[in-house]
Amino acid sequence: MRFFGADKTAMVDPAGALPGRPEEMRVPERHEVLGTPLKGPFPPGVETAIFGMGCFWGAERIFWQAEGVYTTAVGYAGGLTPNPTYEEACGGRTGHAEVVLVAYDTALTSYQEMLKLFWEGHDPTQHMRQGNDVGTQYRSLLMYGDEQQRATAEASRESYQQMLTAAGHGTITTEFLQSGPERPFYYAEDYHQQYLAKNPGGYCPAHGTGVACPIGLSVPASTADVRSASSSH
Repeated sequence: MRFFGADKTAMVDPAGALPGRPEEMRVPERHEVLGTPLKGPFPPGVETAIFGMGCFWGAERIFWQAEGVYTTAVGYAGGLTPNPTYEEACGGRTGHAEVVLVAYDTALTSYQEMLKLFWEGHDPTQHMRQGNDVGTQYRSLLMYGDEQQRATAEASRESYQQMLTAAGHGTITTEFLQSGPERPFYYAEDYHQQYLAKNPGGYCPAHGTGVACPIGLSVPASTADVRSASSSH
């Protein structure tokens, strides 16, 4: 799909990325549904994960409905432009994907459970799109915080790929990036936060494959262990 002559599925070149701005988006202090803070620092035992699954409205609802989730927020990540607007991200010149920040209580749930919701909540085999939503901002993206998350996520990807292949689906195209100061999460505008709670009639279709993702993977100590863990499921 082309938009004003530009290929929306091609990542923007750094030289062509929009400059953005230093000011952060202002967002509500509290989650519309959960009543918890949207921004950290979060309580001890609460860890975070960042997932891109296409349109972030429906993706966020998947997580705020899940047991053990402390708070959620939507935003932009994986790109170049600091503090982009929604219109800028949708224009394809920021490099960002629409993402969900998930803060979850490790005493009540786990990163593996969050991964299960991520894989099942969208179609990770679609490149730069989800259904009719086409563009780099709709790509499947997983941003890990540390090496433990990376290893667990990679093991789950290998395991889920086996399930998808057996069901006749294609290859997972999910982009893996490490989050951090060089690749921060930028909060989206306040009206996007918990959008489907504020707008019950809002439209954001689900794009899951219907293939269940196995959970309960142990964290491997090496690449070889990752392969061993994934082959046992």
